[in-house]
Amino acid sequence: MGVGLASERAVLYTFAPFVNDLKQLSIFMYTVFSKPAETRGDWFLVDAAGKTLGRLASEIAHRLKGKHKPNYAPHQDLGDHIVVVNAGAVRVTGAKLTDKFYHQHTGYVGNLKSISLGKLLQEHPERALEFAVKGMLPKGPLGRRMYRKLHVFGGSEHPHQAQQPKALQF
Repeated sequence: MGVGLASERAVLYTFAPFVNDLKQLSIFMYTVFSKPAETRGDWFLVDAAGKTLGRLASEIAHRLKGKHKPNYAPHQDLGDHIVVVNAGAVRVTGAKLTDKFYHQHTGYVGNLKSISLGKLLQEHPERALEFAVKGMLPKGPLGRRMYRKLHVFGGSEHPHQAQQPKALQF
């Protein structure tokens, strides 16, 4: 045997370390990752009426990442599809309807567009929840793939009846 860690044999873990014959009792430790063909993304329906915006967004992000599954791995997209209805009826605490602003810069000098949360919920009720969830997902290609599994609708109707989403309560 040489000197150094690379040339050493694999570490043997046993239930009975006092036994002389380790070949029969050894267990090699390894991590099993699920393959993309083995993962199944279920469809869930969430009713956002009366729910707090941030708390709902964190639960949805948790489901989109797949952290609720036992085979979760941070480098894999194991999340489910989430259909959210009644996104316009989310509630916020405090004076966030008037005090919270979403900013977007067009790229031109002096063109910073700002919109308050109250006005955003009136004009585009689904965007407030989309912005909140998107900020809680990983940045990069993996996060964008997770974000595509989010389907938000301002009203109570949605076009995903064929997927038979199961009701999800938070």
